[in-house]
Amino acid sequence: MTRSTTDEAAAPPLPSPKERRRLREAKSLSEEQVAEAVGVTRATVRSWETGRTSPRGRKRALYAKLIAPDPEPVPATGPKAVRPKERPKRPAPAAEPVSVAPAPAPTPMAVAPAAVAQVSAAPAAVAPTSAPEPEPEPAGTPPPPEAEPAAPRLSPDEAFDALYAHSAPGLVRQTYLLTGRRSLARESVERAFQLAWHRWPEVAVDRDPVGWVRAAAYEYAMSPWHRLRRVHRHPDAPPSEPARRALFEALLDLPPAYRRTLLLYDGVGLDLPETAAETEASTPAAAGRLEVARAAVAERLPELAAAASPAEQSELLQDRLGGLARAEHVPAPSPARTVRTGSEDKARLWTRAAIAFVALLIGATALTLHTAPTHYEQPVSPPERVGGVPPRGGPQKLTPQDLKLQKVLKEQLAHGPERLVPRIP
Repeated sequence: MTRSTTDEAAAPPLPSPKERRRLREAKSLSEEQVAEAVGVTRATVRSWETGRTSPRGRKRALYAKLIAPDPEPVPATGPKAVRPKERPKRPAPAAEPVSVAPAPAPTPMAVAPAAVAQVSAAPAAVAPTSAPEPEPEPAGTPPPPEAEPAAPRLSPDEAFDALYAHSAPGLVRQTYLLTGRRSLARESVERAFQLAWHRWPEVAVDRDPVGWVRAAAYEYAMSPWHRLRRVHRHPDAPPSEPARRALFEALLDLPPAYRRTLLLYDGVGLDLPETAAETEASTPAAAGRLEVARAAVAERLPELAAAASPAEQSELLQDRLGGLARAEHVPAPSPARTVRTGSEDKARLWTRAAIAFVALLIGATALTLHTAPTHYEQPVSPPERVGGVPPRGGPQKLTPQDLKLQKVLKEQLAHGPERLVPRIP
């Protein structure tokens, strides 16, 4: 993606990525608090602090104001001031409460990350075996800030319900813009959360649980096998307003990969590397898909083509996508308890089916071993008719004269040579 030099020059300067993290930690701000204040996800804040990406537009100005260092306090002069020769190391200044401007109202495309931070929360306090003696503090040192009470640890059911309640409605609207089918969008999100509950030990420790569920929902919604189902064969009726109808039809005319890239970058607000990672593409490939998708949508929306810069075009497109998702009445997702029960019932059904299949296989094997022969039996060849063989030879049928002679020979006694010369009457 290309950016104009005018926007870069007008943007407030930012420190290095390592300095950004140091400033945030110096103000005792977590990644979740910064993400909620700026209006992005926790993964986006992490990418800003690692140097992979940088904020843009209004998010850049709000982020720079949020992590700006506090002015240095003026050293006190008087009888209590410490002499230069015996000045001890000054401890780090106590974190003062930072007044954060309220984030803009979340659009239907955004997913609130407030409850996501409690998904993988765990107590990390470990009592030391031997506590070192505290060093004496110099005069004039402000008292240390009171430790914030640890957030209560949620049970797996409560953590899943909190994640589902805050992210399911927004994911249904996102999936509707991706597929153009309301019932398929609801089904995809519920199936994704059922899979998340089935793999909750893996999802609970993931750095972005909402991204995990979103990727699963998108994969299920974009499956080509839904074309064989009569219910999801054709998209729903487009909006009646001409501008929203044009945007709706432009989205559905894009190839699935281009549509998903445009929705993640300009709709959800992910950075380009995160969009490329979620779409399983390289960063240059994701940038190319994004430019092609924007050009195709700009042909249907003249106001998008008249944008002065890519940043303004991205903000305008994000506003139009949010308005389209807000205007359409998508079905509300089922309660979290129903989704969890459905996931457990499905897992129980597959377990029983696997057990039944194994039992059937064992029974068939036992029956085969019982009825199989214990020794080799040579197979009998089937009979065949053979032609061209001469008839069997043998004595001919005796005539009446032969029978008479035979009778005479049997009646007469044989006396030596006389037997050799029979007398024929």
